[in-house]
Amino acid sequence: MIYILLDETPKDVFTLKGELFKYLVKVRRHNVGERVYFRSKDHLATLYECEILSTQNRALKLQLISSKNYEIKADKQLHIGWCVIDPKSIEKALPSLSEIGVEKITFIACERSQKSFKLDFKRFERIMEASMQQCGRSSYIELCKCDSLQSFLQQYPQTKVFDFCEHPLEDASDFETVLIGCEGGFSANERELFEDYEKFRLDTPMVLRSESAAVAVASKVLL
Repeated sequence: MIYILLDETPKDVFTLKGELFKYLVKVRRHNVGERVYFRSKDHLATLYECEILSTQNRALKLQLISSKNYEIKADKQLHIGWCVIDPKSIEKALPSLSEIGVEKITFIACERSQKSFKLDFKRFERIMEASMQQCGRSSYIELCKCDSLQSFLQQYPQTKVFDFCEHPLEDASDFETVLIGCEGGFSANERELFEDYEKFRLDTPMVLRSESAAVAVASKVLL
């Protein structure tokens, strides 16, 4: 755990109880005099260093020692246009995409996306928060929705398309927006929409699930 994310900005002296007390004292076994780092949801870019003053009466008393602007993010930007898949599969991939450094994900309603799928952005945020505290990242992945593939391509004309084709993604590839299909791939009508767009595949004989492709492409571009 690199830092703890708080709902409010730490005060000069403050107290933590309940689950945070149990986690820091019982699980992490922090003691008086040790330093712990925090970020606030209101000021994610600021890192707060605090010292433990007391662990008595099931309460963790801390003193703010210092604060500084300290952003942790990927050196490059990547925006994934992701055709909607089962939210459970998205939830499994989100921690990895957060740790890799993906900046933005736009979920697109495509022809082969099941209409019954409902995206719970609040739940996605909670999953990202756990990942951020583990890897040190200081920002959420920006999450958006788009009603159609055509609209997405109009907004982002420089999009590269991950699809079945002859051109493998080269090492050190550098682009900012990629389109990834849902399970079953793109329909014939959708392929007509990006007929003139640059397309690529990954250099593997295996067929990847949508969430595997998202993580693999992000890793190739950002890491």
